[in-house]
Amino acid sequence: MPTMMKAAIFVEPGRIEIEDKPIPAIGPNDALMRVTTTTICGTDVHILKGEYSVERGLTIGHEPVGVIEKLGANVKGYKEGQRVIAGAICPSFTSYACQDDCCSQDGGHHGHGYKPMGGWRFGNTIDGAQAEYLLVPDAQANLSPVPDGLTDEQVLMCPDIMSTGFAGAEAAGIKIGDTVAVFAQGPIGLCATAGARLRGAGMIIAVDGVDERLAMAKQMGADVTLDFRKVDVVEEILKITGGRGVDSAIEALGLQQTFESALRVLKPGGTLSSLGVYSQDLTIPLGAFCAGLGDHKIVTSLCPGGKERMRRLMSIIAAGRLDLGPMVTHRYALENIVEAYDLFSHQRDGVLKVALKVS
Repeated sequence: MPTMMKAAIFVEPGRIEIEDKPIPAIGPNDALMRVTTTTICGTDVHILKGEYSVERGLTIGHEPVGVIEKLGANVKGYKEGQRVIAGAICPSFTSYACQDDCCSQDGGHHGHGYKPMGGWRFGNTIDGAQAEYLLVPDAQANLSPVPDGLTDEQVLMCPDIMSTGFAGAEAAGIKIGDTVAVFAQGPIGLCATAGARLRGAGMIIAVDGVDERLAMAKQMGADVTLDFRKVDVVEEILKITGGRGVDSAIEALGLQQTFESALRVLKPGGTLSSLGVYSQDLTIPLGAFCAGLGDHKIVTSLCPGGKERMRRLMSIIAAGRLDLGPMVTHRYALENIVEAYDLFSHQRDGVLKVALKVS
């Protein structure tokens, strides 16, 4: 086995480059995954731009599909050569936060055991998935076998995008027959749209300003698509609902404008489920908030991880209930990742998701 690997590392704001790094040495509770396919996330772009701070030299990425290369002595029930994924969120499942059903906020074994976004380790606090090999910590809890017959690209969205989008639909508390608006139809918003359909929404209204994404939203289950370039979406949604408003609105972009629009279209007692990554302070408009008396709920989500979450998501794919394959619009080899980042970060050529072929 080689001792060195290729990895995409953060150099400085504006620079992610391929460099040689030592293949990680695993401990008794870890596994070494040979990555076969991974992808680029919007959060990685925030890191590239310097909007989210990580250590220089850190390997980026948090969406791995691969094969078990080596298992730690304490990791049971798996075998080397087995195809697996690991969630972008890879909690310890032993902290106070994890046992309080807040695994994404896992603070480990120190103090009170809570840390904002602490379960997000890959490409944040430890080396990530845009590399030939990946150390998976707490592997017993985080490795999830890929069902026979599913390709890498079929399960590529499970570690993050699908889990995040579905979390937004789950947090929205969608009931059978509900009317739901989903603001922004990027990869996460599209998965939120699909999640709303699977939760039994009676009407799904998808909002975006890119024709290709609105068309994809229809494939994911949207009943109505609204182009914010052409209509006042708040006015239109209130018209569609007869002035009532929607039962829940999912915000999947992370901007003041979309957050505010999502709040303005809620019925009294409705839920705003926020998935966007915000880079500026938010302001809550008094009227839309009904002066704090509208019985609204505002909830946020960070994608759930762990092997059971991954198993459930892959079971939906395996059963044919959802096909996220069309979301992969471009493919690059790992060594061409700088070119892939340039395409994805500038949102050219109708890109939704890029599949990075590693091995």
